[in-house]
Amino acid sequence: MRAVDLHTHSNKSDGSFSPIELVDYSIEKGLCAVALTDHDTIDGLKEAVTHAEELRKAGHPSIEVIPGIEFSTKHEDKDVHIVGLYISYDSPDLNAKLQEFIDSRTGRNIKMCRNLQEAGIDITYEKLQERNPDAVITRAHYASYLFEEGYVKNRQEAFARYLGDHTKYFVPREKVTPAQAVKLILQVGGVPILAHPPLYHMGKERLDRLVAELKDVGLMGIEALYSTYTNQDERDMMRLAEKYDLLLSGGSDFHGANKPNLDLGVGYGKLFVPEELLLTMKKVTGRLA
Repeated sequence: MRAVDLHTHSNKSDGSFSPIELVDYSIEKGLCAVALTDHDTIDGLKEAVTHAEELRKAGHPSIEVIPGIEFSTKHEDKDVHIVGLYISYDSPDLNAKLQEFIDSRTGRNIKMCRNLQEAGIDITYEKLQERNPDAVITRAHYASYLFEEGYVKNRQEAFARYLGDHTKYFVPREKVTPAQAVKLILQVGGVPILAHPPLYHMGKERLDRLVAELKDVGLMGIEALYSTYTNQDERDMMRLAEKYDLLLSGGSDFHGANKPNLDLGVGYGKLFVPEELLLTMKKVTGRLA
């Protein structure tokens, strides 16, 4: 059985590989399909899809590139991520909503830079953009900047001192709810997936309620396989999927050099997402040729 990876990032958000490099590396790793699911942006999708098509037409090894996105949402006091697979990324509705996200994130980033300046750090939003052209600026970019400029010894210290939710420099941004993200993904023809639920540390009852609420508005799947899952995590996700009749999904959450030792397709070495999950998803959603 061949492998797939349905959760990856490029340098259009907070990964280090370009979309083309990600496609080439996916082929090198022997994957038969890869989903590019950058945070709140679709900027790399056309590049990745086109590159795979050109390889195929030229008779070179190719791969199915699944156009996707990972929405950052807020549920009560928790950050919750919703992955959308097979989205129609040329949809005007989607592009309009993403522009709202960009505007909100830009305002937040400008405020955070001002806060860090007050701490004696020579940083501006323009400098972050210059170092990360065409990328959606996230806290990972701040961490890299602080490390490279010698303000911290490592990226973990950057979050602990300056970037974490509970530091005085952090500025939250307005986020959509998980339900709104699910509805938007459905609106543009995609498959909404609840990403890595064990990472939210909600507790079983609270997570169960969230899944039930999202199922009611159209949630179609859950990440049952993920780089950091324990065997118990996988069993718990499988049970939730069975209880709420959800499709199974899985991925590495690959970020290249920005998540050291976490590799495409295999996570930290033990991950394997079988093609069977994708074939089932295609069959259920009418995408199987």
